[in-house]
Amino acid sequence: MSNISRRSFMAASSATLLSVLLAGCDNGSQEPAPEGADDAAQAGGKHIYVLTASPDHGWTGQVGVFAQEKVDEVNESGTYTAELQTAGAASDQIAQVEDILAGNLDDVAGIVIQPLDDTVQSAIQQIVDAGVPYVAFDRIIEAVQDSAVANVKGDNEGIGAGSAAYFVANGMKPGDQVYIYQGDTSSVTTLRDNGFTEYLLGNLEFDGEKVPEESKWTQDQIDSAITKSGAMNWSRSDTKAAFEALLGDEANAQIKWWYAEDDELAMGILEALNGGGISDSAKEAFYATKPFITGCGGLNEYYEVLRGNSYEDIATQLGGVMSTTYSPSMIQTAIQDMVDHLDGKDVPQDHVIACENVTSENVDDYVGFE
Repeated sequence: MSNISRRSFMAASSATLLSVLLAGCDNGSQEPAPEGADDAAQAGGKHIYVLTASPDHGWTGQVGVFAQEKVDEVNESGTYTAELQTAGAASDQIAQVEDILAGNLDDVAGIVIQPLDDTVQSAIQQIVDAGVPYVAFDRIIEAVQDSAVANVKGDNEGIGAGSAAYFVANGMKPGDQVYIYQGDTSSVTTLRDNGFTEYLLGNLEFDGEKVPEESKWTQDQIDSAITKSGAMNWSRSDTKAAFEALLGDEANAQIKWWYAEDDELAMGILEALNGGGISDSAKEAFYATKPFITGCGGLNEYYEVLRGNSYEDIATQLGGVMSTTYSPSMIQTAIQDMVDHLDGKDVPQDHVIACENVTSENVDDYVGFE
């Protein structure tokens, strides 16, 4: 543009010549915009909103802690500003989105959102329609996932595959009875269910390996031998009550393989075994099978069981306990993906973070959350 300044006297004599000079300046002196800059510019602003669930129990509570840490880091860096908003219900989260979009969009850089349930789809569509980039975290809504900058989640299928692999490694045979304590009715639970069965069918790997050929299940065995609880709403108390009711029929005490889709649900089983809601004869029959229990998430209270520091009397009568990783710190990755996108960097749209099995043998290598 300095060339145009030096030749500004020419503008008065010829509008045509001015346009030619401007075009020449644009073509010759501007560098190509970095990839992603167009989308970043569409948002217009420098403020990032982070919307998560209210910290009402361990995992979601820690999501909030980690999110606030990252928000503080973003604010300290000075390039963008950020704030954390939490909601206890989907309707509240939808209202948060609508309030953001009703404000000055020139200030909005992007939104990182942990949808509380699938009804938040309508709010996400409003984000898309407003031209605001967003990153989805944890609960991915299939109908709108292709519109996200990134869908950041743990490997939910890997969680199921990890539990199945652990059971197989400890002697589970095709057609053995399995009970699954499910989290809710979302895609998270669907993926954790599918990962378990797809590994047993030989269609999915865990830690780079498929199920051994001699341990492979048929679909008929899957359909007849695996029982699902229905939604436990990620609730320890709901799982405790359900497990007590289940073992009211002592025939169910013969089940050896218990796949809980969250550490809170696994703790519900342990609390039930520790309480008085199950008959002594049912407990005796249950322990006689040397049952195995798996969870996932990284709850330190459950890690203490793996370490041998809690529920020792129960754990010593079990075949084993295990947890797969699904760290709430992943929210920081989601926020960083938004920052990277706004900076014009490439971001993987399907951003899956691998999980690992945590057992009594390696639990000291992992840090749990409170």
